[in-house]
Amino acid sequence: MEKFNDIYRRAAERKGGELALAHLTSKPLSKSELSQISDNEVLAEFTRKIFQSGFVWAVVNNKWQGFEEVFWDFNIDKLILMPDDMLERKATDTKIIRNYKKVKTVRDNAVWLKELSDEFGSIGQWLANWPSDDITSLWLYLKKHGSRLGGNTGPYALRQLGKDTFILSQDVETYFRANKLIEGGLTSKRSLKIIQDTFNQWQSESGYSLQEISQIVAYSVGDNRVGFSQAS
Repeated sequence: MEKFNDIYRRAAERKGGELALAHLTSKPLSKSELSQISDNEVLAEFTRKIFQSGFVWAVVNNKWQGFEEVFWDFNIDKLILMPDDMLERKATDTKIIRNYKKVKTVRDNAVWLKELSDEFGSIGQWLANWPSDDITSLWLYLKKHGSRLGGNTGPYALRQLGKDTFILSQDVETYFRANKLIEGGLTSKRSLKIIQDTFNQWQSESGYSLQEISQIVAYSVGDNRVGFSQAS
């Protein structure tokens, strides 16, 4: 397995030096900061990423004020009481993107998150206490218990919320396959274990967050677009 310092040096060379690379990476929230996130914010971000999945992200963002209006600022206590006929009406509201299957996830995830919040005190505390050295298990938990949070949808939502996580972007996948670290399915149990163990090793070597490591790995391969900030 390649040492992280070698990956870092290659990424820095490709992006114009260490200072340039530092400007292209970002840090997650601290455990204390993450624990303060409201339940409504978590549901909102899950919903945003669900609607962005397979769609133009900018269109969702441009309509986001409408989403907040239609779904009462994602007030979980209100949403869990929403009857079916009201849910169907909201799915036809032109203020949002009209997709009933995705609209239905708002109430489904509100119910699930309410249960988690009651058990752990808040969703933010639950997320903050989930160990980063087993982040792929959190992904699988979201996929199993949440609605439409599988694939990269859950991880991208976690990243946006500030939870420390790597992302299996195309560039990160390219790195792992090019270095013959994984074979077969990207999200098979075997592949996820290898990827998690590898990131844990790199974190032990470097002291960087999983988020920073993920971005640096992505910048060490793929198209060398200097200043491009969407690597993950």
